[in-house]
Amino acid sequence: MTTPSHLTARRASALTGVVSAPGDKSMSHRALILGAMATGVTDIDGLLEGDDVLATARAVEAFGAGVERLGQGRWRVTGHGGFRQPAGVIDCGNAGTGVRLLMGAAAGYPITVTFDGDASLRKRPMKRVTGPLARMGARFEWLGEEDRLPLTLTGGGLSAIDHVQSVASAQIKSAILLAGLNANGVTTVAEPEPSRDHTERMLCAFGAEVGVLPDGAGWRVTLTGGQPLTATPVSVPGDPSSAAFPLAAALIIPGSQVTVESVMLNPLRTGLFETWREMGADLTVANRRMAGGEEVGDVTARHSALTGVVVPPDRAASMIDEYPILAATAAFASGATVMRGIGEMRVKESDRIALMAAGLQACGVAVEEEPEGFTVTGGPVRGGATVITHGDHRIAMSHLILGLAAAEQVTVDEPGMIATSFPGFVELMRGLGGDIASA
Repeated sequence: MTTPSHLTARRASALTGVVSAPGDKSMSHRALILGAMATGVTDIDGLLEGDDVLATARAVEAFGAGVERLGQGRWRVTGHGGFRQPAGVIDCGNAGTGVRLLMGAAAGYPITVTFDGDASLRKRPMKRVTGPLARMGARFEWLGEEDRLPLTLTGGGLSAIDHVQSVASAQIKSAILLAGLNANGVTTVAEPEPSRDHTERMLCAFGAEVGVLPDGAGWRVTLTGGQPLTATPVSVPGDPSSAAFPLAAALIIPGSQVTVESVMLNPLRTGLFETWREMGADLTVANRRMAGGEEVGDVTARHSALTGVVVPPDRAASMIDEYPILAATAAFASGATVMRGIGEMRVKESDRIALMAAGLQACGVAVEEEPEGFTVTGGPVRGGATVITHGDHRIAMSHLILGLAAAEQVTVDEPGMIATSFPGFVELMRGLGGDIASA
């Protein structure tokens, strides 16, 4: 099927329905990588079959693991206790999480690997990960521009380090911990602000001992090298970052009520839900339960009169991927929503602060951009624009949701990248009553 060059969202009547979010992207990457590092058969249920995760699946297969798709969201990884020398370049596509975690894992083995990605991934900084890994003993060669892909890594012979995070980044922490599995000594990562802890939780499920101790407002994570991983089943819950889109649409379209089932409720991932409630959102959670070592629940959103808020900067780590959709919902709120301390957004798949500001302004929304954030002042949303996304899936989806409630249609370019995190997004939104179609 040909991917359209543009998608257009038109004002919708009330959205209603019950849907399931796609599997969590962060956990899907980790399940594949840990399954490949382990010994034995890891059966994964609920794996996100988006382009980013499929790139990681191909990568771990290239590193010697058996990878088999058993059915929708059901995958089997057969690990042989570590990574082997791959035959060619490891192409991670658009997957920033995938490449950074794979570099950490590969650094622990005596292999030489070249990593590359698409044009977007080639623009993203890599020294934040290669720096700590080099301190552990990994060797890197930049094959083009320094700090950017492609690069060649030579691993093995690592020594543990004590690392203090300067930014709350689960990708950096995870890369260090995965390398630490095969390093001599005790690897420590200190986080002044906690980042998402899926790696720590999943390492424990695979049989590793991981220490997590409070350290001021953050914590200190320790891991002793030389621990083998043992295969284990993994159940991947629904991705709260993806669930945010249908829930946001329900909040801003009059008469709507939408439930997203089996959404992960890890407190390090639910900053958006907390912020929406502070804005006055009618957001409820039912059927709380445990799945895959994480709390999940069914989240229902109903149309709400929202009020702008100041988002605490220390909440950024728990919702860094959700600021684009927060900004879209803030456009319909009364008053200003202030988002600061989010400079990390500028080095995601795109400069998300700049693109959200430009897109919202093109739709008639008042936005003030700052180096480390932006402020959105809500009111009637005109729409009527074609938004440049630079191939960023979250920019595209956020503006399409905005278009479902704006006075005039909103069109986005390069929608093909939506498949990196949310395959089936358009079909799911249409099923709820949304009007999204090829332009």
